[in-house]
Amino acid sequence: MTARPTRERGPHPDDAGAFAPAQHATLRRAVAELSWLLSRGYNPKTALTFVGDRYQLTRRQRLGVGQAACADQRIAARATSRLDVADLRGRALRIDGFNCVITLEAALCGALTLVGRDGVYRDLSRLRGSYRLVAPTRHSVRLVGALLADAQVASVQWCLDRPVSNSGRLRALLLDEADRAGWPWTARLSDRTDREVAAAPDVAASSDSWILDQGVPWVDLPGALIADQLPGTWVIDLR
Repeated sequence: MTARPTRERGPHPDDAGAFAPAQHATLRRAVAELSWLLSRGYNPKTALTFVGDRYQLTRRQRLGVGQAACADQRIAARATSRLDVADLRGRALRIDGFNCVITLEAALCGALTLVGRDGVYRDLSRLRGSYRLVAPTRHSVRLVGALLADAQVASVQWCLDRPVSNSGRLRALLLDEADRAGWPWTARLSDRTDREVAAAPDVAASSDSWILDQGVPWVDLPGALIADQLPGTWVIDLR
């Protein structure tokens, strides 16, 4: 059964002001300072509070700065294991399903996407156990499918968080699209999606920091699509 799409995953009402061009310089300084602290072993939560208070950042700005910041050591390690889409030919891929789809849904709906110090594209959506299909969900999946087909990926396993509502419906949509297009996809519900996606030797497709820090080869699929195929996306580079 095909789920009926619900409302769009559009921009947060506070973001137009919180991330206006006049705020960019301050936000980049905050990202740089937070990253400096993280590079020296400071507690991430404590460091973000310190930097946020110093620059009088709003809640949404703190969320964005926290997403974009990264310790120098982790930037170097992530860069070593990062792959481009062109490197995926003949490889097996495990996709962090909600992580990938929601970022593309948000971008297609006009929500903000941030580029962090590690060069990864991330949205500011908060998945708290609840998910609904939205109007661009199927289009997001088709964008990924076409990209991976062009890259001649050998196989794709989508991993979806079982406890999240409507994970079964997204799984059904993924398999429906794969069957329609003849893509070599499987999709499974998992209680430990992060660990499954990070399982070697497959390539991990995710922007989740924990996954990227496991040393497995990884790729940023939404970033590749946004940069190359979605020129109208609201993107702010905080490097």
